[in-house]
Amino acid sequence: MKRHVVALALTDDIPVFELAVPCEVFGIDRSDLVDPWYELRLCAAEPGPLSVRGGLTVQPKHGLEGLADADTVIIPACNRMVQCGPPPPIVEAVRRAHARGARIASICSGAYVLAAAGLLDGRRATTHWMNMVDFANRFPDVKVDQEVLYVDEGDVLTSAGTGAGIDLCLHLVRNDFGAAVANEVARRMVVPPHREGGQAQFAHPLARGEARSEIAPVLDWARDRLDQPLTVAQLAQQAHLSPRTFARRFRDNLGVSPLQWVLEQRIRRAQELLETTDEPVERIAWRTGFGTAVNMRQHFRRFTSISPQTYRQTFRRAHARAAG
Repeated sequence: MKRHVVALALTDDIPVFELAVPCEVFGIDRSDLVDPWYELRLCAAEPGPLSVRGGLTVQPKHGLEGLADADTVIIPACNRMVQCGPPPPIVEAVRRAHARGARIASICSGAYVLAAAGLLDGRRATTHWMNMVDFANRFPDVKVDQEVLYVDEGDVLTSAGTGAGIDLCLHLVRNDFGAAVANEVARRMVVPPHREGGQAQFAHPLARGEARSEIAPVLDWARDRLDQPLTVAQLAQQAHLSPRTFARRFRDNLGVSPLQWVLEQRIRRAQELLETTDEPVERIAWRTGFGTAVNMRQHFRRFTSISPQTYRQTFRRAHARAAG
């Protein structure tokens, strides 16, 4: 099996967190999960050591030629000078990589480079909420979505700032190797296993503070009962709140409605069972609360764009390698 090459295209004065996240996800050898794991390349957009905010430096082994045969190219956050005028060499290298079929992703303000390359014209995209107005003014052909953690347009992906880069990188792993592998990477990183891309970038601070202790136990309670019917009234009762107050605080914290969250959890559980068991779809539908295979197939296809059987065939091999 060919190793999947992930190339980070780096500019000077890189924010340390946005550099560290893809290095953590793709650069650590996790061949005990999937063999071979990713190959990570650090590719400098300019010669010499690059400065990293916080007093660090990095000496990439590759220049932009390292993007030429990469399967995935990631542009981490960049400084204000790069945002205002992305250097032509990195813009052209990203454009060429996309033209030959590479998957292109940006973290935080890295979206400026993708937009300058024309890869976001007519597409949905996001960036850090603090850059939204400037980004939209500079790139009016981009459909800027300021309410999401990340946007997946298939061959091009963009994420919001800082922590959303973790969500995007885990999403890439999930697309490549399945939910079980991505969840294990998240567990080792001690981060939430999955935050949907449509979740809001930020929530009202008072609502988040008030609701965290009330809602968190309800999430665990619901995950333990996905094989059962779950209503907003039942969830609210567990939180000792009225259904209306619970629904409002839930959305403030997680960016989705309670029932949408339950549906997503059912899908995630179904994905893991498809990857890790030989149980028929009918049994999995019962265990995940969909009731019937027909109902599960309908929701599964709408959520993932493929059938449960296709998903099993695609990701079962990755899990088999991990188990071996």
